[in-house]
Amino acid sequence: MFNKKKVTLVFGALMMSAMMLLTGCGGPQKAASGGESLSGKISASGSTALLPLLKPAQEAFQAKYKDVSINIAGGGSFTGMNQVAEGSVDIGDSDVNLPAEYKDKGLVDHKVVVEPFVFIVDKANKVDNLTKDQVIGILTGKIKNWKDVGGEDQKITLIHRAKSSGSRATISDVVLKGQEFTDDAVIQDSNGAVRAAIASTPGAIGYVDAPYADDNVKILKFDGVEYSAQNIIDGKYPIYGYGHMYTKGEPTGALKAFIDYILSDEFQNTQVEKLGFIPISKMKK
Repeated sequence: MFNKKKVTLVFGALMMSAMMLLTGCGGPQKAASGGESLSGKISASGSTALLPLLKPAQEAFQAKYKDVSINIAGGGSFTGMNQVAEGSVDIGDSDVNLPAEYKDKGLVDHKVVVEPFVFIVDKANKVDNLTKDQVIGILTGKIKNWKDVGGEDQKITLIHRAKSSGSRATISDVVLKGQEFTDDAVIQDSNGAVRAAIASTPGAIGYVDAPYADDNVKILKFDGVEYSAQNIIDGKYPIYGYGHMYTKGEPTGALKAFIDYILSDEFQNTQVEKLGFIPISKMKK
């Protein structure tokens, strides 16, 4: 016999199960978007030029998402790309476009910021400007004394980065255009180390990511143009590159949320320029 009461109870139970299933699917997603349930560990290595951007982003993101832990290390752009390709870190931070030998590694490029670079000398140096040809002469070792570029009779000491550095690759691409750096140079393992060595070495010159150029060193004009964010945006100052965060495959979870945060209007429009970089959105097409 047809039992209406039994059917009603069964139907009610099915409806209750469906509602619980929907609630279970929607709840965590809503919580994750609000930050309450987002959790996980993120590791990154590579570009030291990007550290002045990523460290504050890390602190702000972890303050927002208490259950996310982020570890960011340097090591150089190519080190970062190697490590993310091998799967030993989640993000490879880099100052260079993905080289051909990494094209089949499954890496996904997230271009996050414009990175300006400047040439710096010790503060006692009386030279204020170098032409492009003069810079090339110094970097290739053809010009060895400051008197040859309008300075005092003093030996030029080039202090810069190792071959694993994306900063070095950027200068090679933008300034040297295929010419080789001289081997007569002092090599340092980070932008900060380059700045510190130049500040304490009379006659020294090198290049750093602009946020590293503090009051302990002197920034040179390049071809008569001083460095400023606006001069880069206007196309007057040419020494810059793009900061990349490479992941192995498309990011998900906390990893995606961290990259999305760096690319968000909240971060790009309020923090990027304060930190010495330039939002990609401000570059003229």
